[in-house]
Amino acid sequence: MDVTDTGDPGTDRPGAAVGTVSGREILRLAVPALGALLAEPTFLAVDVAIIGHLGTAALAGVGVAAVALSTVVGLAVFLAYGTTAQVARAVGAGRPGSAYESGVAGLYLAAVLGVAVAVAGVPLAPLVVSALGAHGEAAALGALYLRISLAGVPGTLVVLAATGVIRGLQDTRTPLVVAVAGAVVNTVVNVLLVLVLRLGVGGSAAGTAAVQTAMAVVLAAVVVRGARRSRTAVSPHWGRVAAVGRDGIALFVRTATLRVAILVATAVAARQGVVALAGHQVVTAVWNWLALALDALAIAAQALTGRALGAGDAPAARAATDRLVRWGCSAGAVLGACVLAGCVALPQLFSADPGVRSAVTAALVAVAVALPLGGYVFVLDGVLIGAGDGRYLAWAGVASLLAFLPAAVAVALSAPRAGTGLVWLWAAYLGVYLVARAVTLGLRYRRDGWLVLGAGR
Repeated sequence: MDVTDTGDPGTDRPGAAVGTVSGREILRLAVPALGALLAEPTFLAVDVAIIGHLGTAALAGVGVAAVALSTVVGLAVFLAYGTTAQVARAVGAGRPGSAYESGVAGLYLAAVLGVAVAVAGVPLAPLVVSALGAHGEAAALGALYLRISLAGVPGTLVVLAATGVIRGLQDTRTPLVVAVAGAVVNTVVNVLLVLVLRLGVGGSAAGTAAVQTAMAVVLAAVVVRGARRSRTAVSPHWGRVAAVGRDGIALFVRTATLRVAILVATAVAARQGVVALAGHQVVTAVWNWLALALDALAIAAQALTGRALGAGDAPAARAATDRLVRWGCSAGAVLGACVLAGCVALPQLFSADPGVRSAVTAALVAVAVALPLGGYVFVLDGVLIGAGDGRYLAWAGVASLLAFLPAAVAVALSAPRAGTGLVWLWAAYLGVYLVARAVTLGLRYRRDGWLVLGAGR
């Protein structure tokens, strides 16, 4: 096996072998991670539900602003993934000081990026909501919500980075507790500010920003306390912060390709008419919630793979990956069976339009069939992130996107409009884009280039 050990024998000695990863250990990491993933979307969902009582214009404006905010947070997810991999490697190598050095640097990077986004975003807020299609009163309320919400972006990004550090330390329970507590407090605060004190859209945005900032303080305190116990400096080391940023560029590119693929699919659906676009939003929502379940296994894969490679135990990393892949495919099959069983009933929860319902039902059948492959892709993505193989993931993402674009164009130009076109669109997304990701990630998995041992690449 051609495995490279980048550790310095004098200072970066691999830790003890981690042995075989048990199903119990996978569940110990994956179940709390799933809970945290499910808690996070409730922030915007609660805002939307409460703001719905303020009228259609408010709901439309906040919906547009929420798209902008979720895009920023989605693109910044490398802050969590990158730190998970770096910290897990250092933990496996028996170097807690190095783990916390990477973690603290990630927190500073998140804070700097968050402040930069907030400062740049405030004057651009009206342009952003207008570009996303809001007009009149909806645009004004959306811009107000976005401006105030931007104050919470530094906290949101720090939450991502701190969560990644704590997951890398093999602890997914603490982020779960903080996420659930944050979701509960956010609900109470927003009800008070919007429905009791009647502060409107601005009150909702301010409440959510405050809760996100409080969560950041709590999670950052957990990291700082651990750093001090390991006698690691918590003052900023800007060279290390810059290095963490450079390492994150590849994961940023990987994430951007995922976002672009969804945006392209949405643009094609919009071209096919209102029925296809409405149906596409329903199928996308279902797909995103299913992805959360598979993401939980991917997060476990990040932590376990990084730890095994940091410990210098390539066989354990390979064995853990094999087991996680089986779990991912099995979880995908179970979820697929559930979707197949509910593909007629689910659309009725989202729309009363017979055309939309029919289109969504057919597209969900395609989703159900593809979910076992989705489990394979999600787990391997997590494994390679945990291995610090960001550069390959970036190139694989670009290659998969380039494979999908001609198929998307063909559907836009040739597929029937309305419901039938939506089925063709999701067949292209799953049959070309998802398959391309499976091929590129699977090729890497079968070789040993990602099995780099030691505390870091």
